Amino acid sequence: MTPKASLSIWGWGSLGGVLFLITFGPFAIFYFAFYILCFVGGGFVVTLLFGKITSEKYLERCEHSFLPPTSAGISRVLEEMKREARPIKIDRRVTGANMIDEPLQQVIQFSLRDYIQYWYYTLSEDESFLLEIRQTVQNALVQFSTRSKEIDWQPYFTTRLVDDFATHLRVFRKAQQRMAEKEEQKKDAAEEFVDTFFEVEVEMEKIVCRDLVCTSSKDEEGFLKDLCEVLLYLLLPPGDFQNKIMRYFVREILSRGILLPLINQLSDPDYINQYIIWMIRDSNCNYEAFMNVIKLSDNIGELEAVRDKAAEELQYLRSLDTVGDDINTIKNQINSLLFVKKVCETRIQRLQSGKEVDTVKLAANFGKLCTVPLDKILVHNVALQFFMDFMQQTGGQAHLFFWLTVEGYRVTAQQQLEVLRSRQRDGKHQTNQTKGLLRAAAVGVFDQYLSEKASPRVQIDDYLLAKLEEVVNNEDPTPEIFDEVQKKVYDIMLRDERFYPSFRHNPLYIRMLAELDMLKEPSFKGSDDGDGESFNGSPTGSINLSLDDLSNVTTEELIQINAFISDTGVCNEHGKTYALYAITVQRRGLDGIEETWKTYRRYSDFHDFHMRITEQFENLAGVLKLPGKKTFNNMDKDFLEKRKNDLNAYLQLLLSPELLKACPALAPCVFDFLENKAYNKGKGDFARKMDTFVNPLRNSMRNVSNAVKSIPDSLAEGMNKMSDNMGKMSEKLGQDIKQSFFKGPILVPKPDSDPEHCRVSAQLDDNVDDNIPLRVMLLLMDEVFDLKERNQWLRRQITSLLQQLIRATYGDTINRKIVDHVESMTSPDQVADYVKHFRDSFWPNGILAEIAPRRDRSIRMRTRVAAKTKLLEIMPDELKHIIGAETTRKGILRVFEMFQHTQLNRRLVYVFLEGFLETLFSQCKFHELFNKLHSRSERMRKYRQRQQSYLAPALQKR
Repeated sequence: MTPKASLSIWGWGSLGGVLFLITFGPFAIFYFAFYILCFVGGGFVVTLLFGKITSEKYLERCEHSFLPPTSAGISRVLEEMKREARPIKIDRRVTGANMIDEPLQQVIQFSLRDYIQYWYYTLSEDESFLLEIRQTVQNALVQFSTRSKEIDWQPYFTTRLVDDFATHLRVFRKAQQRMAEKEEQKKDAAEEFVDTFFEVEVEMEKIVCRDLVCTSSKDEEGFLKDLCEVLLYLLLPPGDFQNKIMRYFVREILSRGILLPLINQLSDPDYINQYIIWMIRDSNCNYEAFMNVIKLSDNIGELEAVRDKAAEELQYLRSLDTVGDDINTIKNQINSLLFVKKVCETRIQRLQSGKEVDTVKLAANFGKLCTVPLDKILVHNVALQFFMDFMQQTGGQAHLFFWLTVEGYRVTAQQQLEVLRSRQRDGKHQTNQTKGLLRAAAVGVFDQYLSEKASPRVQIDDYLLAKLEEVVNNEDPTPEIFDEVQKKVYDIMLRDERFYPSFRHNPLYIRMLAELDMLKEPSFKGSDDGDGESFNGSPTGSINLSLDDLSNVTTEELIQINAFISDTGVCNEHGKTYALYAITVQRRGLDGIEETWKTYRRYSDFHDFHMRITEQFENLAGVLKLPGKKTFNNMDKDFLEKRKNDLNAYLQLLLSPELLKACPALAPCVFDFLENKAYNKGKGDFARKMDTFVNPLRNSMRNVSNAVKSIPDSLAEGMNKMSDNMGKMSEKLGQDIKQSFFKGPILVPKPDSDPEHCRVSAQLDDNVDDNIPLRVMLLLMDEVFDLKERNQWLRRQITSLLQQLIRATYGDTINRKIVDHVESMTSPDQVADYVKHFRDSFWPNGILAEIAPRRDRSIRMRTRVAAKTKLLEIMPDELKHIIGAETTRKGILRVFEMFQHTQLNRRLVYVFLEGFLETLFSQCKFHELFNKLHSRSERMRKYRQRQQSYLAPALQKR
């Protein structure tokens, strides 16, 4: 287009616009735009109306047209959709026991309410989905209950559960040993210890390591989800399991709503410590046990928490404005708190400086040691094991083994001859056979220790040796045949500077005193060798004093005395709580005048008095029976009432005229005990401890002898067979002593197993016919107190003999008691209590429990101290006397320390859970499943690589 043409167009256009505005006015342009818009809108409406009419006509024609029939499935779906929703009926029976089903239904209801309903009702009001989930959960519980009833749980609770715990403790102990071997401890010692623990687990388990599920929350959640998925597959019907939405909901509820919070709670050390305190709540804290915990604590956090609390209490007491008697009480409390604070500060300084003091070495260098006589050492297994170690070091073990073998021969011979005399009275004769066995046993002892071919040989005088050889070969054997030679050997061990005198200056002697808890005990004069301080076990001297003081009291006068316990109460003195018994005494004199008074005695007074009179009058030991001690709940009202009745019966028997006439010298002792004055114990603390650990052994040997005498005729043949086997005991006794001295395990391990690198149950020989539960319990005891490396010969011999007697007379009584206890634990009543405790813990008062805030560190540390004190306080004295006070303390503290690591607690919980499921679904190869679930562990991969590198050279040589 040319420029002239474009100019003409713009010119004519402008002229037309000007003329339009002049003609129609300035608003004409708006009217023109409005007319155009109305035209377009009208056209659009006309088009819509035309389309609507055309579509209706077309649809009407389609309704009358021919269509092929629909499939049967679609019609059925349409029919189901047209029907009204039917109500779902749920059978509330789950286990068949109403006492279990009722709290279980509440748990289900609370779970649905708090995990699903709160958000589901915001989406829909239709409850069919909730009912379906409830039905699914209930079906799973029904299947779980059915399987549980079909399982024999006794092997799991008596063997598998104990084995899992003992193996966990073994891994912990070995990890502690490895950490102790490292000279420098890093700042992150706790994390390093956890790493060491799981490394030991890999070496022991060999095919599994649970470090990921115990240290990583993400891996733990994945593990629980996979596990719940497998459980739902086993417990749900196929149709319910294929419903993914339903399955995922139930899986999340089980894993994240129930299992994970439960595992978190059970793994919390603070929760475990509180539970320990709750379990031993009836036992009052002992001041001595508390101070021992403070003095032995190696945790600075515990000491600081106790120190700060003591300082807080001191500040409060000093702010009080008191007068009169109260000020003395407050001063005493302030002095006690200052002492506790000082002990804590001293202990903290030692730990921070790294200058830890060994109490055993301190006692050896600066302490005044007690002297334990040799005859007491030889009859107590804890002391005997240290003396055995020393004699082996000095080459004098043959003397000790000979003495012990002769003791065994004497007991065996006495029992054999008692059985022989009993059978002769019944008209049965086996004289030659029994005497032949005894002679063979005597010859065996002589050949093993005294003959020229003995190695090592016990060196004694030639004339004694010739005399003994003549008696052994030509005379009938008697229990006293070795007495003269045994006395000579005892004198050699006592007087020879190489043996007992040197033992008293050896570190093993100090360790023995520590095990006997006698490093700081007072001593008494009189000993075997005549020098130093020692203990004279006879309490006759103290009794003779009372006889002199009360010589004017006659038996006839005492017979007129009547005494009974009228009341009992609980007293608290210097932080120690004890029961006190009020004895009402009535005495009628010769002049007819009656006197009545009350005297107060503790149980320990009764115990001391009983020990004194049974020591002086040995025939009373079988007549008077003092009620035994009790470690737990000994301040319970019902228990105190029962003990009161038992002590009353003891008093009535003690005051019976027949008994007093039979023992006239007993009367002054009884009157002295009943006088209205403070009771003066005839034995010191050291003497009572010595009697406490010597007398039970002495009584046990008497009981064994009495048991053999009192066996009825119906069991005579069975006991005779056992006696025949025991007749050979003395011949093998020396070898048994040597084997038990060099080998520690109580039970013989399988030949192919390494006791320290396998599970505890691997030491059980399946071919041995014995009570597996009892043997596993003994293995657990060995693991707790680390007894395998120590000499426990005497305890094994007595335990073995008593077990033989029990088996011969009562059968598997011990095993039956264990089984009965397991049955009571799994009874419907107990299971109902477990469910109720679970319900009340998660939903107290029917409301979902909030996550408890983590308690302050100082409170948690003080809880640790309290729990540790409780555990040490309830240690039974009998256990100390069997394995030693120091060993008992270390064992209990080792178990306590094991529970102070959250990751380790999680591992134990998962081990218990795996064992439970493997027992419940024994046909489903759960063991292989858990190995696969734990196979992602990096430690497991590295361990397998090391094993392959070790095996590669051996394979190349082949």
